[in-house]
Formats: sequence, structure tokens, C-alpha cells
Amino acid sequence: MNKPLAERLRPKKLSDYLSQKHLVGENGPLKRQLESGMVPSLIFWGPPGIGKTTLAEIIAGETDRPFYTLSAISSGVKDVRQVIDKAKQQDNLFASKNPILFIDEIHRFSKSQQDSLLGAVEKGWITLIGATTENPSFEVIPALLSRCQVYTLNSFETEDLVKLLHKAMREDAQMKAKDIELKETEALLRLSGGDARKLLNIFELLVNTETTGKITVTNELVEQRVQQNTVRYDKAGDQHYDIISAFIKSIRGSDPNAAVYWLARMIEGGEDVKFIARRLIILASEDIGNANPTGLVMANNCFQAVTTIGFPEARIVLSQCVIYLATSAKSNASYQAINEAQRKVKKTGNLSVPLSIRNAPTKLMKDLGYGDNYQYAHNHQNSFAKAEFLPEKIEGQKFYDPGNNKREHTMRQFLKERWEDKYNY
Repeated sequence: MNKPLAERLRPKKLSDYLSQKHLVGENGPLKRQLESGMVPSLIFWGPPGIGKTTLAEIIAGETDRPFYTLSAISSGVKDVRQVIDKAKQQDNLFASKNPILFIDEIHRFSKSQQDSLLGAVEKGWITLIGATTENPSFEVIPALLSRCQVYTLNSFETEDLVKLLHKAMREDAQMKAKDIELKETEALLRLSGGDARKLLNIFELLVNTETTGKITVTNELVEQRVQQNTVRYDKAGDQHYDIISAFIKSIRGSDPNAAVYWLARMIEGGEDVKFIARRLIILASEDIGNANPTGLVMANNCFQAVTTIGFPEARIVLSQCVIYLATSAKSNASYQAINEAQRKVKKTGNLSVPLSIRNAPTKLMKDLGYGDNYQYAHNHQNSFAKAEFLPEKIEGQKFYDPGNNKREHTMRQFLKERWEDKYNY
């Protein structure tokens, strides 16, 4: 059976591995772990086609460990337990080299499936390596996540992908047998969307359709030969990121028609309902905020509802929420406020809390002045007593500037009446 080009070129050693230098470069943490022979359980997080599976196989090869692999799409708890039983038997034979269990698309495992891994990971019967295209903070249960080191894998740089094409022509026997000139690469790179596996598949398809003479690869030739359905939504590929970006920007731009269209594209493509709903929660705070606080309530309730009922009925709830958020007043003032506050913290470090607002649970702390002159707001008119709450070094620093909308105009007036001489509202 003839293996695809991507499989034939799959590197076997870390020294041949392309990209991810922040992990496998000279001072990369994964390289140091491999050199020490102490590899913890790992979660590889990143877009498709960037080498997650390859890296897992290299780790197993370079540490000389048994390697088991499961796909979360087709495997259940029974399959996991069978592999763990085999791993326990291997563990008895090779005590210092516990087997590696690689689970592709681990984010698709249910809670019960992930629970079935916990004991084996905790007892060291297996070293788990999971691969996911989704944020593991949301998709991997906390108990399992806490036992794994999460490494983020980055998309390939253009230079890396071009190197990969030249490597294929230079090292693969079937490619070397053909007279290939790589004249232009822009179309190949665009159609592959940064996915190395897809790039090599397209390249191989292109080369194999040219049966005679010299093959000069140009953008025009690629576009003529490669059938590309641009309407198709690939939830595991580049379209996933492009369409969610268009979706969010349409809501932010107050266009419910465009927002519902992009929502439909994701629904028809089989996108994860929780992924869509999570993005709406983030948007409700980042782009609407206090211009309409009910937006966050709506988005959170939407998440709860669609998680409970699932598709196809979830599409109705999503549509309602999307239209509500798109037609809502917008403000990113809260988002800007926390950004500015974090920048200030990084710049000024750990400034001391003013004595007047420190907690004073002990006599010593009271004697040291903790809580002195603190004015309890509810003992004053309108439950307000002017006091200093920021560290002395940054007194008067304004982080929140209300947005230009009806709701935040009211908030601005509230702040102006109390803090005009300090914060310039």
C-alpha cells in the first residue's frame, strides 16, 4: 500500500522535527525533558497539521517506550481500559519505561471517558499525551488537566512550509523521480491554510496529475488542478478560525444579518455548540459590557440552554442570542479598563495596600495601624465616603472610562458626582 507523502516524510527523530523551536529547540522544555528521560503526561494544543501526532511518536521513539494510540472520535471507555490493561502488563516488564498512550482529539472525549484515564495517569501506568485543537482549559476535565503539562504548538511559518516542500523534492524517492521546479508557492500555501499535512497532500496530488515532462509548479497550475470548495466549512481547519472571526466581527459591528449567516455556516459545518456559545459569552463582556449588562446574562443563559438541549434545537437559541447581541449597544470600556490595569501592575509591581483599607484581624495588626481611619461607606450619606483606595504611588490613576452610550452615561454621572476632583470624569 502506497503511503501518502505526508506519512512518508513524517520525521522519526527530534533533530528532523520542523518548527516548534520554543519547545524542541536548544533550550526548549520538551527537549530538556527528553534528554533527562523524565517525560510527564502532556497535552499538545494547536491547530491541525502542525505535528502534534508526530511529536508524540518521536517522544516514544527517543525514550524507547511502548506506544499506544487511540482516536477520541472512534474510541470509548472500553478501548481506554483495554489499553491501560496492556500498559500495566508492559509496566511490569519495563518498570522504568511506562508506555505512552496518545489520544488524538482528546477534547472529544466525554467526562466519563476522561475520568477513566485518571487512575492510570496518577499511578504512572501510562504517560498520557493528548492532542487537541480546542482550548484544553474548557475541554479537558480539571482533574486530568492538573496532572498534565500543557504545551501550545504554533502554526507553521511560511518559511517552514516552503522548506517542507523542498525537503519532499529532495528526500522522498517518488518526488525525486520526477523533474519538479517549484517556481511559485503562494497558491499552495493559501489552499493548505498553514496545515503541513494538507500542503503535502495537495502537492502530491498536483505532481501526480502531471504525468509527462518537467513539472513547473506555479500559482496558476495549482489553481487549475486543485479542486477547492471554498464554501465548505472545515471545523478542524483554517475555515474554523476565519469564520468564527467573521462571526464575532459581524456581531461587534452590529450586523445581525451577517452574524446569523456566519452562525448558519458553523451550524451546517457541524461546529461544536459549546464553542459557539462560549465565544458569545466572551463577546458579551468584551464588546457590550456595561452598555447593556443583560447581554452577559443572555449569553450565559444561552450557553446553559444549548449545552442542555444540543443540536438541532440549539440553533434557535443561538440565533436569538446572536441577534440580541448584534443589536445591543456596544462598549469595550470594561475590557480596556482591565487591560490598562494589568499594564500598570506589570509596570509598577506589588505596591503596598494603603493602611486604612488593610484587614486587621489581630491586635498586633491594629497596633501597627491596619484599618486606621477606614470609613465604612454605609455609615455616610448615599453610602459614600471619599477615601483613598489605590496605592500611594498611583493615586488618581483612572483605568475605567465609561463608553459613549445611555447606560454608561448614567455611570459616568454617578462617578463624576463622587470623584470629579480626583479622576476627572
